[in-house]
Amino acid sequence: MNLIILFPEDFTEATRVTLTGRRHAHIQQVHRAAPGDRLKVGLLDGAIGRGRVLDIDDNRVELEVTLQQSAPAPLPLTVILALPRPKMLKRIIEHVTTLGAKRIYLVNAYRVEKSYWQSPWLQPEKLRELCLLGLEQAVDTRMPTIELRKRFKPFVEDELDEIAADSRRLVAHPVTDSPCPVDMDEPVTLAVGPEGGFIPYEVEKLQEKGFEGVHLGPRILRVETALPVLLGRLFPGR
Repeated sequence: MNLIILFPEDFTEATRVTLTGRRHAHIQQVHRAAPGDRLKVGLLDGAIGRGRVLDIDDNRVELEVTLQQSAPAPLPLTVILALPRPKMLKRIIEHVTTLGAKRIYLVNAYRVEKSYWQSPWLQPEKLRELCLLGLEQAVDTRMPTIELRKRFKPFVEDELDEIAADSRRLVAHPVTDSPCPVDMDEPVTLAVGPEGGFIPYEVEKLQEKGFEGVHLGPRILRVETALPVLLGRLFPGR
């Protein structure tokens, strides 16, 4: 992990924390930290700084922390993602969190298998775990929000206008003439379908709400590949 994420309950004093479990193991086994060493730390949804190792043993590590640096700015982006299969979901959530997406809706679509909605990885604690891995990789502390919507039509008809308000509305759709725009200077709401894409009815419903179809070229990409490529084009260097 490139960042040790701290939680309010870790603090034993205003500037001291005690860590156990996975974070302690990483500091001990990967960083091979000793008293006096400094590590990059950040408070969840707060500032980033340094933690100086005061004491470490086989069960715990105590750090003195100074938090002064702001977390990276989030992408001005909302992702509307048709629920992928669980194995792919794990990678996608971690990747989009690393890239700075903070507002994610997992939605149903015709080509989404009903069994996907039974995945234990949709439990809040599991999604949080995946997001934490992405934050640690990116040196970021801002936790994304992830919401589930199991009915496509009511979501599009009743909620999507408000969700996508004041943003450029795009749907990744290979059967279109428009390439994905590059280096956007305005907020974006991006809809990405399941493997095989949104069916024509779903694309039409999104277009009724102002979504423009965009493509990434002649090659057909898996969702887990296409999404990072889309974000890299829309917001390069962010």
